[in-house]
Amino acid sequence: MAQKKHEQSEFTVTDRRLFTSEGELRSDVPEEAEQAKPAPPAAVADNTASGVRPAAPTLEKSDGGGDPDVPPPPTSAEQDAQAAAYRQSSKDLDSQVELSGRSAKEFEMTFERFMASLYMTAMLQLGLMHEQGGQPRIDIIGARQTIDTIGLLAEKTKGNLTAAEQNFLQNSLYELRMAYVEVTNALARPPQPGPATGTTGR
Repeated sequence: MAQKKHEQSEFTVTDRRLFTSEGELRSDVPEEAEQAKPAPPAAVADNTASGVRPAAPTLEKSDGGGDPDVPPPPTSAEQDAQAAAYRQSSKDLDSQVELSGRSAKEFEMTFERFMASLYMTAMLQLGLMHEQGGQPRIDIIGARQTIDTIGLLAEKTKGNLTAAEQNFLQNSLYELRMAYVEVTNALARPPQPGPATGTTGR
């Protein structure tokens, strides 16, 4: 019995996930989790093949080191396994789409479609577009963040876009920045007095 308790005490189960199931950052993430006993090589290989990553090792704190709560990036083998599983899952979905009578190419993500989705998001946030039957809703902070995201993409993708993609990005960014300035100016402008009512004596 004592030996069984001793064996059980060698393992510590620690939830090292940074986010909750709702996608929110956990507030109770431990700063430094205890190191778990390394799994046998066979078990690690099985987990990688099935798409489950083994528990990340604890990162020691140091003066010039990184954040100990951030797990290391996946290995090349793990990335390859996940990419293959993703491609297979996408292929299965495409087959179902084709069976429904539609072309799977309609749902393929391209750079232009990605930029168009960001453009539409910003226009909705500026209140310049709205869903059918709905009322315009302005989210000026969200609009600025979306426009800044497009600006960041413009910086990070320099030299990697086709002429058509670059033109689409620059036009979208120009139009959104202009619209943002117009909306913010309109919001800052004091309300104009309405037309005078009543009659005036002569």
